[in-house]
Amino acid sequence: MVPPPERQDGCGIPQNGDGMGEEKKGFFARLKEGLNKTRNNIVSGIDSVFSGFSAIDDDFYEELEETLIMGDIGVNATSDIIDRLKKQVKEQHIKEPSACRQLLIDSIKEQMQVGETAYDFEKKQSVILVIGVNGVGKTTSVGKLAGMLKAEGRKVLIAAADTFRAAAGEQLAGWASRAGVDMIGGAEGSDPASVLFDAVNAAKARHADVLICDTAGRLHNKKNLMEELRKMNRIIDREFPDAHRENLVVLDGTTGQNALQQAREFGEVTDLTGIILTKMDGTAKGGIAVAIQSELNVPVKYIGVGEDMEDLQKFDPDQFVNALFDVKGEKD
Repeated sequence: MVPPPERQDGCGIPQNGDGMGEEKKGFFARLKEGLNKTRNNIVSGIDSVFSGFSAIDDDFYEELEETLIMGDIGVNATSDIIDRLKKQVKEQHIKEPSACRQLLIDSIKEQMQVGETAYDFEKKQSVILVIGVNGVGKTTSVGKLAGMLKAEGRKVLIAAADTFRAAAGEQLAGWASRAGVDMIGGAEGSDPASVLFDAVNAAKARHADVLICDTAGRLHNKKNLMEELRKMNRIIDREFPDAHRENLVVLDGTTGQNALQQAREFGEVTDLTGIILTKMDGTAKGGIAVAIQSELNVPVKYIGVGEDMEDLQKFDPDQFVNALFDVKGEKD
């Protein structure tokens, strides 16, 4: 195996082993810490609305709506949250603005529910295409996802089908080594579809449970990307017709509304089934997690808060919103 490359722009491989020293915090603690900037951006504004109004009236709702939208929650999600809040305030005869805080928290959690069947692919023989622009942590996410599934007892194979970006295969090989899984790759500049063909047949021959495919992220030339993904889909359909299919788009949480636009554009070239939201450790734009799910009707399935193997976890909306609003008494 190729040795792990040095860390590059936060997307490489950490150089301090698995980062499992005594100082290592639990995922919830790191999520909560990572959302500090988002909390200051959104929650402080929301709390000032609750404390600044003496009555629940149109001005109160308008100010709250503006605060949510400015916090990257998104127009659609904000509209749904406010409508639900108005209904509950009326039904429960609530008079004090401060009494709306928990209702708002619960409404945001409701917006972000993932669904009971969201992770069915983890238990089936599956092919996962991981897509996203370069620089969002796509290759890193493939490696972490492989490690997570391997830890759950699944036999995982990785396909290095991003043959466009220099050193993508080398970087992924390092992650495959750390995760303890095999990788099928191709030379830089080779046909990604041929890499996938080899990987699909290797997955069948080795009786792999999950094949995870890293793909090129070239949104600037959607025509090429579309044709590339079509070829990949044809190969999977032909060579592995019984495999469960999953298309996960990786989005950088620090980019806010740009992440939403990227997801829309990728949604034009393939059917998205889930989102991996990365770099949530230290962004002021964490509200985008709410917006993405509402605007695209595609669930956030995984969330990343750091560079280590265990820093990618299944998305838990209750945990996320509790961390965002600094709700006490939650498990670390």
